[in-house]
Amino acid sequence: MCNGCDFHRLGKSSRDVAVRSELASTGSSGASYPLSEIWLNSKLRGICFYAVTAIAAIIFFVPMLLEHPFVLMFDRYRRKAHFLVAKVWASLTVAPFVKIEYEGLENLPPTDTPAIYVSNHQSFLDIYTLLTLGRSFKFISKTSIFLYPIIGWAMFLLGVIPLKRMDSRSQLDCLKQCITLINKGASVFFFPEGTRSKDGKLGPFKKGAFSVAAKTGVPVVPISLIGTGNIMPAGMESRLNPGSVKVIIHPSIVGNKADALCSEARTIIADELNRQ
Repeated sequence: MCNGCDFHRLGKSSRDVAVRSELASTGSSGASYPLSEIWLNSKLRGICFYAVTAIAAIIFFVPMLLEHPFVLMFDRYRRKAHFLVAKVWASLTVAPFVKIEYEGLENLPPTDTPAIYVSNHQSFLDIYTLLTLGRSFKFISKTSIFLYPIIGWAMFLLGVIPLKRMDSRSQLDCLKQCITLINKGASVFFFPEGTRSKDGKLGPFKKGAFSVAAKTGVPVVPISLIGTGNIMPAGMESRLNPGSVKVIIHPSIVGNKADALCSEARTIIADELNRQ
């Protein structure tokens, strides 16, 4: 979920160029702060962000661990109690640094209605932002992340779905597990692009999420995330730029053809990104 990368590599991507150009203009002779100070402030904000999220994770892991036996007995598939803890953790982490605005909350299905949620993916910050919605949807994550202390263990308690990239058998098992969870009343969240966008542009969508929706008949809820890529661009996870995030929940779509669902969902999200 978080791939480290050196911020100082020149010309790595158009996103780097855009960020550098913006900072360079800020660091001109007429600006209030030199370029180096802008970079330093973003670095310090990043350190504070990870310090807050680590401390909060340690604190909130304890109640998750204590309530886990009861969650398995009474709510094995949705695990709403665990996701409530995750919402508080994400909200406390993000609140001091980023303002989040929500639009279209009325389009969210009822909490007990299984659905497939999909959105664009630009930043490591996307996960925190989506957790603040307070919905108990299952994410899909690389298996290596589960080895991380506290965070990986909490993901295991939440029932996050493991996936080995570039492993066709693992991908098939992942989709089967998603269908099982949907049939048991849980919801699943997908980033159909498969990975974070390096240049901020919306990439092609993979059909896995929409195949699950077509087979199970559950609604697909498209979500547009605006601003996360500017605050914490992919490949620059050690820095946190100032800014705000907008979460736009679109009306759900239903269908029995994966290709049509995939095309419609991508068009909805792409149109919103273009408007912004």
